[in-house]
Amino acid sequence: MHANLSAPAYSEWTKWLAKFGVQNFGDWMLTRGVRIVMAMIAAVLLARFLRWAAGIFGRGGLFSQKHSGVRSEGSRQRETLAATIAWALTVLVYFVAGLRIAKLLEFDLTGLTVPATAAGAGLGFGAQRIVQDLLSGFFIIAEKQYRIGDLVQLSVLGTTYDPVGTVEEVTLRVTKLRSSEGQLFTVPNGQIVKSTNMSKDWSQAVVDIPVPNSTDIGLVREKLVEICAAAKEDPNLATLLRGEPVYTGVESIELDRTSMRIVANSVPGQQFVLSRRLRARILSDLRKEGIATMASPGPAQPEDASKKTVRPPRPEEDTAPQERVR
Repeated sequence: MHANLSAPAYSEWTKWLAKFGVQNFGDWMLTRGVRIVMAMIAAVLLARFLRWAAGIFGRGGLFSQKHSGVRSEGSRQRETLAATIAWALTVLVYFVAGLRIAKLLEFDLTGLTVPATAAGAGLGFGAQRIVQDLLSGFFIIAEKQYRIGDLVQLSVLGTTYDPVGTVEEVTLRVTKLRSSEGQLFTVPNGQIVKSTNMSKDWSQAVVDIPVPNSTDIGLVREKLVEICAAAKEDPNLATLLRGEPVYTGVESIELDRTSMRIVANSVPGQQFVLSRRLRARILSDLRKEGIATMASPGPAQPEDASKKTVRPPRPEEDTAPQERVR
């Protein structure tokens, strides 16, 4: 009974396999089946090799020799190009592997020409945004608008918030930014209206020094000029500087303070680090000269006894009210 019940099912199975040119399933598995598996494995391994090679090529010369710990312009452009080319080649590898598997399965691809043309025309209208993303990504990379490691701000079509962060990945379709808070923004390239690169070629650190209006401005100016002249000798500043900092003068005058400004060109993307180190150096040198800044903490003030908070008595400390004397 079992043989009779399984015979129709077996017949249907052999008819279905015959559509793919399979007369003997065992022989087919040892010939074309093995080739299909090998094609799939080869595609996966080749895709992983492309990503590995892109990483090796992109990390080559990752840090410039002149500025230790600061990524060079060439390395960032190289990594961006390597990642983009690897992404495009990976898509091509999987596409070729799919054609190879279809051929081994004896799919008649010529019969799909007319349906594929119609489907392509229909998808063309729906895939306009994808094509726009790919074209925009191509021009972003070709024009070197930004690279992996750059600090950028992107104006995105249809949004009121412009994401700011470090570029972690650039492909022909999307750009990925990592914000200072750890958020990852994925922006389609076709939706980018404007990109502001804050680490292209060089950056600028602007440091304002507020001092009380009673301070001798001439003395502060002389000290700031000395700090600018000696900045290149400071190892903490020299690796980040491109040229000598410049004292630009009094920036603003307010009711209780006067702000004086120093401007310094930095290596790409290091303007914030340079600003913090310059402030620390300026504050230290001004304090040595006895010059106070508005940011400096003032001397400790004696506690006013009249403003002390009186602790309410505990229940056990309450005393009986005394009789009022008339």
